[in-house]
Amino acid sequence: MKKISAVEAVCVLLVVLALMGVGVIGFGLSPQVPVMLAMATVMLWARWRHVDWALIDGGLKEGIEKGIIPIFIFIMIGAMISTWIAAGTIPALMVLGFHMISVQWFLPSVFVVCTLVGAAVGSTFTVASTVGIAFFGMGVTMGMNPAMVAGAIIAGGVFGDKLSPLSETNNLASAVVDVDLFAHIKHLLWSTAPAGVISVILFAILGHSHGGATLGNIDKTVAVLQQNFSITWWAAIPVILVFVCAGFKMPAVPTMLLNVFITSALIFVEQPRIGLQKLTTIITDGYVAHTGSHTVDTLMSRGGIVSMMPTVALIVLTLSLGGLLVKLGLIEAVMTPLAKRLNSPGKLVLAGILTCLGVNIFVGEQFLSIILPGRAFKRAFNQGGLGNDALGRVLEDGGTVINYLVPWGVGGVFLANTLGVPTMHYLPFVFFSLLCPVMSLISGFTGIGLQRQEKAAKKPHLTAVPEATH
Repeated sequence: MKKISAVEAVCVLLVVLALMGVGVIGFGLSPQVPVMLAMATVMLWARWRHVDWALIDGGLKEGIEKGIIPIFIFIMIGAMISTWIAAGTIPALMVLGFHMISVQWFLPSVFVVCTLVGAAVGSTFTVASTVGIAFFGMGVTMGMNPAMVAGAIIAGGVFGDKLSPLSETNNLASAVVDVDLFAHIKHLLWSTAPAGVISVILFAILGHSHGGATLGNIDKTVAVLQQNFSITWWAAIPVILVFVCAGFKMPAVPTMLLNVFITSALIFVEQPRIGLQKLTTIITDGYVAHTGSHTVDTLMSRGGIVSMMPTVALIVLTLSLGGLLVKLGLIEAVMTPLAKRLNSPGKLVLAGILTCLGVNIFVGEQFLSIILPGRAFKRAFNQGGLGNDALGRVLEDGGTVINYLVPWGVGGVFLANTLGVPTMHYLPFVFFSLLCPVMSLISGFTGIGLQRQEKAAKKPHLTAVPEATH
């Protein structure tokens, strides 16, 4: 096809953004239909430009290929959630949490614990779908705002992810900019540490000022959980297994498969009469609680492979749209001329952050929000006197942490489906993700913590990137 001008590319992207934004945010529609409409619009434009159908099909295929591993992980997480409930793991975590955490310190405690777990396992998705569900159930029982609780869980998981050498996005970003992994994580602290500290303070203020929280339902909920689930020490085995697998640097897919099988064995030990058919139904369709308590039944009836299918469908559509935009050259047509016109550290950081945000919004894929801007801005950053570490931090602060806040993004779709809180509802409370770009911009325009090229030491290139997702 003929070369696309930056003006034409911007016009097409604005139409795509308008279709998805008005549909999802304006009319409150499920994202699937607006994304399909955006895809149809891009295809019509491509055909008007005489683009061959084979090229269009190629874009769709290339986009979907990038989501195969995440899709499989989401399916496994659905199975993990239902088996963890059936084995009593999540109910046991809730009971333990009720005995240890006060209402006033609940939100900051959730943030800190999720940060620690995220740093250990290197996965925001794993944090949200395991201990996150337990914390969410506790918060709802206490009468906390569900969006606040979800925000604390997600913010903590993302912060921990940014501190972890097991994080796939940390490995990817350091490889893209050609720096040592631990040097990359160390440089991230200039923005992530202040964002994390401010987040703790904000959650503490919210927790102390939230008048709706109460201890009235806790004793009743604990009694119901103890009567209907196996609250034992061995219920912690699936949780311990996650940390053990993380310690051995086992990829996400085998970790989750192993966890599902081990947890299923625990269910057979605790409930010998459950039968293979019933267990298969739990794994496939999710766990359905019948405790007599509407609150507990609502919180504990979730999970299963089938529950992840809406998420999988949206991810396939979103990645297909992203593949089209990349294959047709629309993203590159905007990024390339932008990168060539930047001549100061502040402008470079600002442009990098905005580009990462744009890729997240238009493509919805976390990895591409790192790869595409990383390739486009690497030369511009070096010519502007900035080291590769500076670009790596921009990719994380504008790319990785923001994906969870996009309603049609891979991260946003998964978390909204897992926790049952719409992305736009929890977005204002994910303070860490909102603050990271701000801290990066402050660093860019003040020069504080901004690595200059002449001071950058040569770093070994990372060649291996795990096949997990966060």
